[in-house]
Amino acid sequence: MSEDSVVETSDESLKTLAMRTGKVLSGVGHRLVTAESCTGGGIMKTMTDIPGSSGWCEGGFITYTNRAKQRLLDVPAETLVQQGAVSEEAVRAMAEGALANSDGTLSVAVSGIAGPDGGSVAKPVGTVWLAWAEKEKGIQTECCQFTGDRDAVRRQAIQRALLGVIAMCRN
Repeated sequence: MSEDSVVETSDESLKTLAMRTGKVLSGVGHRLVTAESCTGGGIMKTMTDIPGSSGWCEGGFITYTNRAKQRLLDVPAETLVQQGAVSEEAVRAMAEGALANSDGTLSVAVSGIAGPDGGSVAKPVGTVWLAWAEKEKGIQTECCQFTGDRDAVRRQAIQRALLGVIAMCRN
């Protein structure tokens, strides 16, 4: 297990991870923008709890509904109808839309089913898709299956999002 596979998601561990993420972003000159659905702004809140975060945080989009994803992030309606909001295609479009509609240079997008309801056989509670995009460098995506209650799923998604930001900065 690598240091980036930690599963501790207490307030203190997320704060420590956010400080680490901020240092990495600052070190490479990136400005982070988020496109969040199931985390409800939790990624950007975690980052902006750190003093000095205005140096590496651009802003965030909370797009909980499909309509908000379309209107604010330019996610195609066809993607949402054909693939669903919790899909690789949707988070790719969200990550691209966050970059296109902001001055951010690196984005993270997250959409998932935090529970306790809303899951299906194909997409059970805890299913979370993430995407990280860097201007002119491409997109990486990942599907995770998190466990626990709604808060636990959301905290794990925030942690994974920040670990992915660090990984993108190191590539």
